[in-house]
Amino acid sequence: MADRGHFNSRLGFILAAAGSAIGLGNIWKFPFEVGNGGGAAFVIMYLLFCFILCFPVMVAEIAIGRKTQRNPVGAFKALGFKNWAIIGYLGVLAGVVILSFYNVVAGWAFGYFLEMLSSNFGIGAQFSDFIKDVTKIGLYSICFMIATAFIVSNGVAGGIERAAKILMPTLLVLILALLLYALTLPNAIEGVKFYLIPDFSKITGNVVYSALGQAFFSLSLGMGALITYGSYVERNQNIVGSGAMITLADVGIAFLAGFMMFPFVFSQGLEPNGGAGLIFVTLPGVFESLGGTIGTVVGSVFFLLLSFAALTSTVSLLEVPTSFAVDEFGTERKKTVWVVALVVFLVGIPSMLSNGSVEWLSSFVTLPGHDSAISFMDLMEDLASDTFLPIGGFLISVFAAYVWRTENLNEELAASDASIKDSFLLKYINFALRFICPAILGVIALVTVLDRFFGVSLIG
Repeated sequence: MADRGHFNSRLGFILAAAGSAIGLGNIWKFPFEVGNGGGAAFVIMYLLFCFILCFPVMVAEIAIGRKTQRNPVGAFKALGFKNWAIIGYLGVLAGVVILSFYNVVAGWAFGYFLEMLSSNFGIGAQFSDFIKDVTKIGLYSICFMIATAFIVSNGVAGGIERAAKILMPTLLVLILALLLYALTLPNAIEGVKFYLIPDFSKITGNVVYSALGQAFFSLSLGMGALITYGSYVERNQNIVGSGAMITLADVGIAFLAGFMMFPFVFSQGLEPNGGAGLIFVTLPGVFESLGGTIGTVVGSVFFLLLSFAALTSTVSLLEVPTSFAVDEFGTERKKTVWVVALVVFLVGIPSMLSNGSVEWLSSFVTLPGHDSAISFMDLMEDLASDTFLPIGGFLISVFAAYVWRTENLNEELAASDASIKDSFLLKYINFALRFICPAILGVIALVTVLDRFFGVSLIG
């Protein structure tokens, strides 16, 4: 097998994997999920899932990738368990589906960057009309997919590492600056209370369900991305420590994004459950309130960096099917990247059209047991983040604990740090993969299948 390349350093791997996790899932999706989930109650559930469930699964995925140096499908075959390659196929499918609609939302962010450059702060009030404009959104999404494919075609380590070292810290600085400004606004304290003071009566089956889906979505789990990135990791790199840093970085950015958003929302008298358009409806008015040139600069930079944060995620999503095709079929990398990018873009066209421009796609299907129809894009998101990812996480935890077995997992983890063998953290990872992750993820997967395909709702 030809040399597949490796990350240049542990920092490079952490930045690339964190970049995969830190993106629209944190800054776009997390705040509106918090709003829909009742505020702090959702935040607590999200944090619990990230550390109790997602971290052990993340470590297992990276370890499988590093052990085999293969893509998500080839990894299970290389370990001698061909029947379990279904996990990899599910991950590749999930990655393609997510990238197909994720690229559309990334196009929204890039389009808003251009609108902010022209000081068009009124775009927030025109959000629904903006996403109906297929010509504009199509062009922005094409540009975004081309940028993604260009980076992947030139190698993940060489492109994403360099970009992440500049863009991710800058994004953090800008979020902190906006957070400090937001706290000075009238009624901001009500937003802080909504975000930080839990009302435990808000914790329902739906909140738990959504929090788990958000945790897996934002950490790029269950879609093969971390198995793929793990396959580029040298054996002297500490997987457990790196996984912890990736999880902390992802959770930290998501938490700060929510902390920034809700003071803005409450200061403008908006409903916190404003849905997917929350960041696109609210922030333009905030930037306008900064006044003149400052508002234009800050708004432009924010949406530019939001676009680049999305880019670090789209790169990892495109890398998954690319790595699969190159490894399994021996195709040439550069050509494969562009073919896969074209296919994914075409798959995403129905999602692009389902935001009001094509009526039947906007009300695409009424799921069993549900009263109202949902759009094609919403269906893709529900299937990928709420269905495929928990199922993938369940299967990975079962595989790591009972098929590959934790003894082999521990040996792989100790290859870079022998002291990890007797640590409490490793004992917890083993326990979680054996009992906690399969139990909770199995229940969530079962509830999802019953709800989606049989109309039996167990979550209210």
